[in-house]
Amino acid sequence: MMESLNLRHLRSVAAIARLGSLSAAASQVNISQPAVTQGLSKLEAQLGIALFHRLPEGMQPTEAAALLAPRIERALDHIGSPLVTMAQMRALLTLAEGGSYARASAITGLSQPALHRALADLSIVLKRSMVERRGKGIAFTESGRRTVRAFRLARAELRAGLAEVETLKGREVGRIAVGAMPLSRARILPEAVAAFHAQHPEARILVTEGAFADLIEPLRDGDLDVIVGALRDPSPGEDLEQQPLFLDRPAIIGRRDHPLAGGEASLARFAEYPWIASPQGTPLHARWRAMFENAGLELPRVPIECGSVIAIRHILASSEFLAMLSPDQVGLELSTGLLAIIGEVPAELSRTIGITTRSGWRPTRVQAAFLAQLRLVSR
Repeated sequence: MMESLNLRHLRSVAAIARLGSLSAAASQVNISQPAVTQGLSKLEAQLGIALFHRLPEGMQPTEAAALLAPRIERALDHIGSPLVTMAQMRALLTLAEGGSYARASAITGLSQPALHRALADLSIVLKRSMVERRGKGIAFTESGRRTVRAFRLARAELRAGLAEVETLKGREVGRIAVGAMPLSRARILPEAVAAFHAQHPEARILVTEGAFADLIEPLRDGDLDVIVGALRDPSPGEDLEQQPLFLDRPAIIGRRDHPLAGGEASLARFAEYPWIASPQGTPLHARWRAMFENAGLELPRVPIECGSVIAIRHILASSEFLAMLSPDQVGLELSTGLLAIIGEVPAELSRTIGITTRSGWRPTRVQAAFLAQLRLVSR
């Protein structure tokens, strides 16, 4: 539905909610009062819900407008110009996601000349170039990349606002897009998703797997709402917020009949065996290094550096390799006896598992319910 909306109508709604009158809103958005009235009526028809009570003393927002107007304001702040149209916004985002005019044309059903015109008009409106030729292909300028991110964030706000309106109408069509880091995929996220779906069967949950480095830019772009996994220290940036869920204490994992299984092996003995280490730059890799360095030991051999828990589990089960993992990540293998906890890790090397969101992100009711379920499972 979002692509069928008119940004000018949305601006009018935000102005009416803020100013309380059609005439004042018309003056601010520089549109005639009849045009504002007509736009409001059309938008209410599209949404299937009244946005204002028409009273003698002015326009009083309904609950729907009270939810939608702040989202519109935030979206307009991201867009940055009252002259941008929804068609221009869609053209830029589709080109960014499709990677070419041909692909964007196939996605939108618009002709390539129409897309070229929309992007050219957008460049004129914003007074900056969006796209440049690179051989036979295209590339976004630095201004273009910033605009794509801003428009994606605007789109996320508008989608959230529309979802909240639908919830008011008794339809939970909202969605939450989750970036899942390795530990979260082992237990807490599947449990939270299953419990949440049982309570909100119409809501959509989109899960994207990856390492922190793969997920952080989609989060900043608004394509993800939240990342679940090990928190970063120091913080990844002022534009992001981190909230802890629980402390995870990793352990030294190996096959059940590993030569060091069942004993009280020293860390020096563990260092004699080959290890599978998490990729450098991850919190788990830093803790693995600290475990040996704090004990004054040389780092053991690391023939394999791997971030895939599935691959690590199979390698451990058929070799003398060791790895530092959360017991939750290999819970099934531990319960069946395929793998075993070979040694403990010092308590001070525990890591904080939590959620990362954009600073100032306002979850919808459905998204807030999912986060509440995630916190409940984590406890």
